[in-house]
Amino acid sequence: MSLPIKPPFLPMEARTVTQLPAGTNWQYEPKWDGFRAVVFKDGDDVELQSKSGKPMARFFPELVTAIRKLKVNHFVLDGEIVISVDGKFSFDDLLMRIHPAQSRINRLASERPASLIVFDMLVDERGTELFRLPLSKRRPKLEKFAARFLDESADISLSPATGDVELARSWLKSFAGNLDGIIAKKIDVEYKSGDRTGMVKFKRLRTADCVVGGFRYLSDERLVGSLLLGLYDSDDRLHHVGFTSGIKDESRIKLTAQLEGLIQPPGFTGRAPGAESRWSTERSSEWQPLRPKLVVEVQYDHVSGGRFRHGTKLLRWRPDKSPTQCTMEQIQ
Repeated sequence: MSLPIKPPFLPMEARTVTQLPAGTNWQYEPKWDGFRAVVFKDGDDVELQSKSGKPMARFFPELVTAIRKLKVNHFVLDGEIVISVDGKFSFDDLLMRIHPAQSRINRLASERPASLIVFDMLVDERGTELFRLPLSKRRPKLEKFAARFLDESADISLSPATGDVELARSWLKSFAGNLDGIIAKKIDVEYKSGDRTGMVKFKRLRTADCVVGGFRYLSDERLVGSLLLGLYDSDDRLHHVGFTSGIKDESRIKLTAQLEGLIQPPGFTGRAPGAESRWSTERSSEWQPLRPKLVVEVQYDHVSGGRFRHGTKLLRWRPDKSPTQCTMEQIQ
C-alpha cells in the first residue's frame, strides 16, 4: 500500500467511565454493537483490520466489494462493522463470520450482509494523513467526505456525532438495543493509535433478577466458582442467560454446601450452558444442575441473542423473590 499508514495500525481506544463528561470540549457518538474496524483502501487493495490489529477482510467479502465500488481510491477510515437482523444489530451473527470455511462465510454474507458505520477518518481521499490533526478538524473533513462518497452507498454510512450531552444520553433510548453505550471524545486531541487518554466510553448498566439454575466449581478446588443464571420464557422454560462469579471468598464454603444440597437435574429446561454454540468447550458441560429455588439480582451491560454478553456483577440474593417471577421480559 502507498498510504501514509498501513496495517496493522491500532485504533484509538477508550477508558470506561461511570458517567458521561460534559463540556464544550467533548464530542459524543453512539457506541455501536459490532466489530471495530480500521478500513484501508488503496486503489483495489482493501483491508479491514480488527481492534487487535488482525486482518478481517476475508470474513466480510460483501464489505470489501462495497468499499471497492466507492468512487474514491484512497482513504483510511475508523468504524464499526454491524449486521442487522429484524432491525436490531446481532453480535452473534458477527461471531459466526469468524470461521475457517470460506464457503460458509460467503453463504452468511449473502443471507445476512454486514454494514459499515464510519466515525473517523485517518487518511483522506488525496492520501493525506489526518490522524495528527485534532478531532475538531478531522470530523468536518469526514462529513464532507461522507457527503461526497458515502451517500450513494447502502452498505456504508456516517455515524452521528453531537456536542450536546443531553442528546447523547437520549440515544441510549432512541437507538435501543443497537447501542453498546456512548463514546465521548476530546475535540482538541489527535487520533492516538492504541491509546486511551483522549476518549471515554459510558455503558448503561441495568439489573435483572435471575434464577440460579446451576453452578460450576473452581478449576482447582471443589468450591463454587460461578453461578449459572436463568430466566423463564412465556412457556415456563428456564433458559441459561449467563453467569456471575463475584462470590466472596469467605462465603464460598457455606454457599457450596447450600448449592450441593440443591443439586438435581435438569437445572435448565430450555437452553442449557454450552448448548447450540460453536464456541462451546469441554468445560461448558462441566456444571451442576440445581432445583430452581434461589434468586439473585445481577448487574449487566448488554444483551445479545437472549443472553448477557459479558459476565455479570452479583448485587444481592433475593429470598423475597419467587423464581417464577424471573422472566425474559426483564432483558427484552
